[in-house]
Amino acid sequence: MNIAIPKILLACVSAVLLSACVTPQSRAAEPLAVGQHPQPAIEADGYPYQLFLPAGATPAAAKDTGQTFPLLIFLHGSGERGDDIARVKVHGPPKVADADPNFPFILVSPLLPAEQDWDIAKLDHIVDHIVASLPVDRSRIYLTGLSRGGHATWRWAAAEPNRFAAIAPVAGRGDTTTACALRNLPVWAFHGDRDDVVSPEGSFAMSRAIRACGGRISRLTIYPDLGHNAWDPAYAEPALYLWLLSHRLNVSVK
Repeated sequence: MNIAIPKILLACVSAVLLSACVTPQSRAAEPLAVGQHPQPAIEADGYPYQLFLPAGATPAAAKDTGQTFPLLIFLHGSGERGDDIARVKVHGPPKVADADPNFPFILVSPLLPAEQDWDIAKLDHIVDHIVASLPVDRSRIYLTGLSRGGHATWRWAAAEPNRFAAIAPVAGRGDTTTACALRNLPVWAFHGDRDDVVSPEGSFAMSRAIRACGGRISRLTIYPDLGHNAWDPAYAEPALYLWLLSHRLNVSVK
């Protein structure tokens, strides 16, 4: 009796002989080490991510010292979507961390597949995994993102305002009907005044709506004569990172 064997199975059988038959999900994570390294998705349909660990933030080192570290989550924009995990480091905090080994955060930068939008449930799973497995200071979890990632920053924070100590959406657009959920959350938004991809009104409207709900701790930076790329000046500003670190979440409310 002839049994038809799928070509992909034949390819895997051949590859096993070469110790190379792995899928992206089954590929083992690189050992957790200081610096920035790609990590596989923690679930079958989840996001792979870049993980940056500052000195002392490996589980082994933290076990000896008891030290904890702030966690920063970065969500990239549409241009970095796909299957190339290195693209995550083109802009923003992962680019900064690659150049500065003293970057003071544990940094998680997921990769969004092509033609998809950010799924909050999948992002929650990553953060829960990181908090459970690494020495994270749970009172200092921060969120930022640019363009499509900026939209998701507004959306995720509005859905779970007690998860984050502060957020920084860049060139993003929020839903003003959710603004009241953010009235007690420190927000620093950034936008170029000539942005013709995501109108700066996307940030202006959220800022106005938060204040209309009684929020008094949000701030907005508008760059004059700048288009969509507000992220280069925003993420190059040391004051942003110092501002993030100045805020702590009352973990008793979680």
